[in-house]
Amino acid sequence: MVYIDDNEQANLKLICDEIFGGGNFVSTFVWQKKFAPQNDAKYIDSSHEYIQMYAKNKSNLILNLLPRTAEMDARYKNLDNDHRGVWTSDNPLRKEYREYAYYPITTPSGRVVYPPAGSSWRFNKEELPRLLKDNRLWFGKDGKGVPRIKRFLNEVKAGIIPQSLLKHEDVGHTQESKKEVNDIFQESVFETPKPVRLISRIIQIITDKNSTILDSFAGSGTTAHAVLAANKNDEGNRKFILIQIEETNKKGEFVNVAETITAERVKRVIKGYGTTEGTGGSFDFYELGQPLFSEDGNLNELVGVEKIRQYVFYTETKTPLTATKHQDNQHFLGKHNDTAYYFHYEQDEVTTLDHAFLATMKTKAEQYVIYADNCLLTKDFMTKHQIIFKKIPRDITRF
Repeated sequence: MVYIDDNEQANLKLICDEIFGGGNFVSTFVWQKKFAPQNDAKYIDSSHEYIQMYAKNKSNLILNLLPRTAEMDARYKNLDNDHRGVWTSDNPLRKEYREYAYYPITTPSGRVVYPPAGSSWRFNKEELPRLLKDNRLWFGKDGKGVPRIKRFLNEVKAGIIPQSLLKHEDVGHTQESKKEVNDIFQESVFETPKPVRLISRIIQIITDKNSTILDSFAGSGTTAHAVLAANKNDEGNRKFILIQIEETNKKGEFVNVAETITAERVKRVIKGYGTTEGTGGSFDFYELGQPLFSEDGNLNELVGVEKIRQYVFYTETKTPLTATKHQDNQHFLGKHNDTAYYFHYEQDEVTTLDHAFLATMKTKAEQYVIYADNCLLTKDFMTKHQIIFKKIPRDITRF
């Protein structure tokens, strides 16, 4: 899910089609973010934003139905004391002419009714006796009306299919979201938060109780707030991963939003604030260290050799590098699935994979993956001895 306004909505759709595939596009939600017009708009007041929804694989996508509301159920009545309970009525007409479904119907009062010109009944003539016998048609209290098809509440789905229009009365608006954040911090700390009800609606639609939700632009922490509230409401075990970079304030100063706003909000939501009861739960907070690669593509030695070793081993094996005692040389990383890994790296000199280095290797394996700056071994020799050379830093996988 990606939130966007009118300025870049069309471009975002094209980018997402390229990344996820146009066939995995699910819907564009329109969120009504304002409940009142702004008369100071230069041209047209924009009262909505868009939410683009894509699936990793649309053919496997299963979305949740939203719970029915009391207002929806109140539309069902039992005007004829039908033993099957309350019902509402559907339009019996199809707005196109079909000969087999165009015929007269005699109402209980004796009145004969036809479909309007160019229309036809939704049911053909052979179905009519069954509908009448089953008391599936409603002709009005006086028995003279055009028949409508009865639909019973106990026959409808347990929930409703989500709609693409997200009205502010159902999912909140910008003034509501600002008040939520202000109530937590007792001051205005974030300009454009999203309302908890909006994120809660998305969570309702796309997650189960054990989902992990990623928010790569966490901002004020609304996603975490909504996840914690959802877990409290249905005893779920959803998890969240929030990412937030430093931002600059109006003075051009860097502000650690992740710590001072995002994480702080999550703490207060968990413990409770003002008269609002806490949701419970917990979270861990981490700050990213130095990047592994410098802007020129070389290894950033400020992170330390050990961090680089850990990274390389994980990119190869998808398992963490653990410190263990061994009889091999100092460049040995570890052994995984009968492959031995070596990272022949020195901070202040060029390293070479040659026969002298091979002589220092002690671990026996079916295959060897060796990183170094250069390689003097022949291709035939490496093939014969199951050796794979990877050049530093070119062949280190970037995540």
